[in-house]
Amino acid sequence: MPLEPRDPAYLWDMLDNARATESFVRDMSYEQYLCDRKTRFAVERTVQIIGEAARRVSSSFKADHPEIPWPQIVSQRNVLVHEYGDLKHERLWTVATVQVAALIPLLEAVMPPLPPESID
Repeated sequence: MPLEPRDPAYLWDMLDNARATESFVRDMSYEQYLCDRKTRFAVERTVQIIGEAARRVSSSFKADHPEIPWPQIVSQRNVLVHEYGDLKHERLWTVATVQVAALIPLLEAVMPPLPPESID
């Protein structure tokens, strides 16, 4: 099934923010993460963007790619947006260090090629 016109942009946003999340926590321990408010906020924001972009990917693309855990990604976004006061730092650490790392190759595998006019 063909991509919806906005799907590539949403997929790129997901991949770009997943890579950023991974870079933010690289070489950090959980204790360092807890003590670094800027990193915690950065991770919260990038994970939120991943979820928002996933929410906007077309239903047909999601159906064609069940290997990507769409509902869980969107659910994590909902927690960050609506239940931020009850945020579990251990859970977000696992998302940032384990689940995002697993998501990156899944996204890379489904990324559409860049259109020829965007390659200069």
